[in-house]
Amino acid sequence: MADIGKFNELTIVEVVDHGLYLDGENLGNILLPQRYVTYQMKVGDKVNVFIYNDSEDRLVATTETPAAQVGEFAYLEVVGIRRNVGAFLDWGLSKDLLLPYREQGNLSLKEGDGVIVAIYVDEYTNRIVASARLHRHLQEDKPSYQPNDPVEVLIYGDSPLGYKAIVDKKFRGLLYHSETSDTLEEGDQFTGYVKRVRSGGKIDLRRDPAGYKRVGSLAEQIQEQLEEAGGRLPFNDKSSPESIRETFNCSKKAFKQAIGALYKQRVILITEDGIELVETD
Repeated sequence: MADIGKFNELTIVEVVDHGLYLDGENLGNILLPQRYVTYQMKVGDKVNVFIYNDSEDRLVATTETPAAQVGEFAYLEVVGIRRNVGAFLDWGLSKDLLLPYREQGNLSLKEGDGVIVAIYVDEYTNRIVASARLHRHLQEDKPSYQPNDPVEVLIYGDSPLGYKAIVDKKFRGLLYHSETSDTLEEGDQFTGYVKRVRSGGKIDLRRDPAGYKRVGSLAEQIQEQLEEAGGRLPFNDKSSPESIRETFNCSKKAFKQAIGALYKQRVILITEDGIELVETD
């Protein structure tokens, strides 16, 4: 059975001028538009495609990969607002994903904002839509992770105990404050590790694998990297969150706090081009 909003392996049944028709089984024949067709594809072959609604609400197939499938969660950017309709989100496909007003809760979104959403098929319209009412969509089944398994972590809130997380785009998790020295924000994403799976299905997380210990504070790590790089690094408070995460394994907020502390201690200078160690006699 083929599923809307998910990847499916479908058989090519017909070649037409505007693409290929695929056997969508319970969904009928589905068009794979010409722009996704390669010369190797022929009738009888199976292709792995994502099924969704095009701008005219027809089911179509694509070889593009969305940020998440139906039943999963993602942190997406708002690329448009339509009055009395909702917000449109960039999820990596040619047609943007609708976040209806009724599914925004208390949010007041504008273009350029980031928002964490669940992706599901509306039972009344049969369209793929997003919802910011996350708890309605988090899976309650107990996952089968083992301690120290690596998982994809998406931070979506905090509590007195730690940071609320979505694990592998599906499950509910918690990263305790004692398990990270970073200050994390909604939308932060990284690879974490399972500490334990509780009887109710909630996952306790580690920031690092068991047995790994962070060396010093983030500020100390930045200072060490500066020394190893000859005293200069091309990062400052204007650097992208992605480049900071890749280099320093922390959020941009935590990085700014760390270099601010180093600046106040007169350890570094912050310039237009990055940060550099203060020369000492």
